[in-house]
Amino acid sequence: MSLIHDQIAFHNVEELEVVPGFSGLRLQRFPSWVRNACGFKDHSRGRFFSHRASGCELRFVTEGKFARLSLSSLDADSEAIVYCGDRAHSRHSLEAGVITSLFLENPPFFQQVDPVMIRHHRFSPQVWRISFNQDAVILYHHLDSYGHGVRPPLADEIPARTWLAYGSSITFGGNALFAPNAYVQRAALLLGVDVLNKGLPGSCMCERETAEYIASAKWDFATLELGVNMTEHATPGEFSQRAEELIDLVHSSNPERPVFTIDIYTNRAEHLFDRRDCSAINTPLFREIIKNHIAGKHHPMLRHIAADSILKDTVGLSVDLLHPSDEGHLTMGENLAATLCPLLSAEIIPH
Repeated sequence: MSLIHDQIAFHNVEELEVVPGFSGLRLQRFPSWVRNACGFKDHSRGRFFSHRASGCELRFVTEGKFARLSLSSLDADSEAIVYCGDRAHSRHSLEAGVITSLFLENPPFFQQVDPVMIRHHRFSPQVWRISFNQDAVILYHHLDSYGHGVRPPLADEIPARTWLAYGSSITFGGNALFAPNAYVQRAALLLGVDVLNKGLPGSCMCERETAEYIASAKWDFATLELGVNMTEHATPGEFSQRAEELIDLVHSSNPERPVFTIDIYTNRAEHLFDRRDCSAINTPLFREIIKNHIAGKHHPMLRHIAADSILKDTVGLSVDLLHPSDEGHLTMGENLAATLCPLLSAEIIPH
């Protein structure tokens, strides 16, 4: 269920926050009690990375043929990507600190073709969807429908099932040059589901507060991509305790809903010349910790996915040899969707 404001559904948004000194409302993916608890030891960058709008969308339906939506980007130049249902409509630049108005007009060809052609896969074609690049910090200002009625999408106009994806910058969509190419977005499209992206770049630290938030959120299945952000900050014992507590709390609070763990995706740590590097030492250990913990649970709704079955080749990495390129993200999304599809049958998760 989305947060509703001005008859707009704010998807993947927990709070619309007033920012002192700025007009507009900031889109927040996490509630403040989670954002302000992000961190492990001296690493607390999750407190500002949680402000970024990866996977956030504004969704609405209007009776009119056009509308004007006013937004701004708080920290840096950004962009808004607009869809009519499942179909790309337009792309708009958002200059930092400047309120930008997006004039949205119904595609004329929608009225000139058999409706079968534009039938919806995930979303009804009449649903306006405004999404953002991963690193955007977005303020909502105003929607002008020019006197026409506006409403949030109805249940049958959006996907029936929702996936919560928690993880590192890779789950966040890091290094994808075009936000919809990120592997979580790609897999969601192929699976025909909605997605709540709760990735935290460099900051997936398995806090108790984050676990409680995920456990209490509304979703039909969840993926927990764990480990890569803690290889340089935690001992194997510390990682084991935090990761296992998060998994167990999310699963025990939702025993009837599938939870999938994903370990560390292929990256430079496995190929470093310096094998004494913390990430080189901990990467294989952390993978085993996750795999063994799930194996010991013997529960049909708690499954493990080996990350190397999703990203199978290092050619899919960008030049930092950690984050996938767009091509890598797309391949990962296709592999993850193929892995999840048989596990998310109607028998497991009824529509």
